[in-house]
Amino acid sequence: MEMKFTALERELPGSSVERIHPLLGDEARRVWELKQSGARREIYFQAEQHTTVRMLECALAVEARQLLGTLLLVKAGLIDFDLIPPVCWPGGWSTN
Repeated sequence: MEMKFTALERELPGSSVERIHPLLGDEARRVWELKQSGARREIYFQAEQHTTVRMLECALAVEARQLLGTLLLVKAGLIDFDLIPPVCWPGGWSTN
């Protein structure tokens, strides 16, 4: 069963616009490939932080992590992701 994982991008120490910018064309092509495969469902850009929020559909967290590892900026050690697995909200709606 596929689940929707949220991946929050974070820049790693040593990353800079000068190091990231030359890789963006190849990064965009890989993101498009993941979109075409159905694994990457959505991507949003946080303009203030210059990072992305990505929604992935995978059966397991390890699969989502492996897909993120195929991104050029991850391979180059410039970014990584905090992966948030889907969990049902345990509470009821408050009436307060």
